[in-house]
Amino acid sequence: MRTTSALSPRLLLAAALGGLLSLTLLGPAAHASDYTQPVVVSADAVDWTPQLVQVPGSAKPIAYSIAEAGDQMVVGGRFTQVENGARTVQFNRSDVFAFSATTGEVSTGFAPQLDGEVWSVLSDGTSVYIGGSFKNVNGTPRAALAKLDLATGQLDPTFQPAFKGGRISDMEMHDGLLIVSGIFTRRLVALNPTTGKQTPYISDIVAGQLPNSSAAQVFKFDISSDGQHLVAVGNFTTVDGQDRPRVFMLDLGATGSTLSSWNYEPLALSCTSTRRNAIAYVQDVDFSPDSSYFALASFGYMYQNGQRWYQLCDSVSRFETTNLNPTQPTWINYTGGDSLKSVAVTGAAIYVQGHNRWLENPYGQDFANDGALRRAGGGAVDPNGGGYARPDDVAAVPGKTLDWNPVMPQMSGGFQVLPTASGVWFVTDGVYFGGEYHRGIRFAPLP
Repeated sequence: MRTTSALSPRLLLAAALGGLLSLTLLGPAAHASDYTQPVVVSADAVDWTPQLVQVPGSAKPIAYSIAEAGDQMVVGGRFTQVENGARTVQFNRSDVFAFSATTGEVSTGFAPQLDGEVWSVLSDGTSVYIGGSFKNVNGTPRAALAKLDLATGQLDPTFQPAFKGGRISDMEMHDGLLIVSGIFTRRLVALNPTTGKQTPYISDIVAGQLPNSSAAQVFKFDISSDGQHLVAVGNFTTVDGQDRPRVFMLDLGATGSTLSSWNYEPLALSCTSTRRNAIAYVQDVDFSPDSSYFALASFGYMYQNGQRWYQLCDSVSRFETTNLNPTQPTWINYTGGDSLKSVAVTGAAIYVQGHNRWLENPYGQDFANDGALRRAGGGAVDPNGGGYARPDDVAAVPGKTLDWNPVMPQMSGGFQVLPTASGVWFVTDGVYFGGEYHRGIRFAPLP
């Protein structure tokens, strides 16, 4: 977890652009890459977490994002009602809500009214940034991105980003700048966290849309804990005029970012799925706590003929940060045709989540082949040997999927896994975790 003890060059840049930032806004924000955990978490989720409620006649509820907010957690998604862990008290909540990080008690003061989904939440401990596809907050126009008071849910009137529509799908604080990504003109920008005004820190042009796919976007990104690199994934073909389909890396400097030469050529190939939302098949990225590597979660169905061990379709894979021209992943663990939607690295494990049925299934194509391990809805992989790294089709190398198996069957799957100092949070559209009812929100504690 990064903290700010002095004004960095980026803060001076932001100050020149938008007024000196209050230090209360620069507190640490938790991200998956910030936490090292010594062991794998329990497969038995705690009983006190609140849950989403399926309201008759409404769309299936889903939690898209979760963030630490001091002694509270904030969840964003698509829902109109939540309930306490005991399922005895319901609360009307409009796509975002807050609750105690230790008891699950739902906040009664934080209940903003939105008219669209929340895909990303981020907090500095006193305020909450929400990103999504909404257009109004508490009756005030504020498209795609807003800043709220954590205690009252009221809109911060000084934070006025220029978005007129689109969708914000990911956010992270970096040395006093709010980095956001999504479906909008530039797809990845750095904002002043007080005013919402765009800064020139990220000037890289993310362009192009993959053929027969949905809207061009940077869907998810992660910044390494050492603050030196950003890796982004989504639906795009070039960055600064250079070919970078689906994934790119930026080098983060004192006053700006530059495009890294990192490039993995097999990313130019589509998986075998022809669905529009599967063309941009890389779904999530997370750096290791020591910043030495990052993991990618993917869907897209099967790899093309001759591309086993190279294409990332329906898999979790590892890449070394300093290897700028990889010819293969360090290792790759295939599901056998089922999607993975999110990934988080803790040091002891790499957790994945999706609507997969198996891991270690490189020869299965929508079925379990020899050696496949049943892992409904997700699983945990050994970071040092998570699967296979073979350039041929001879007998498979033994995989390194961990025994952790809570059994969490899901529909589409969850879009975020968040490690904290005391465990790992999973948010999703699923209903059960370890055979117990935990709709949408689960917390697996460290033993």
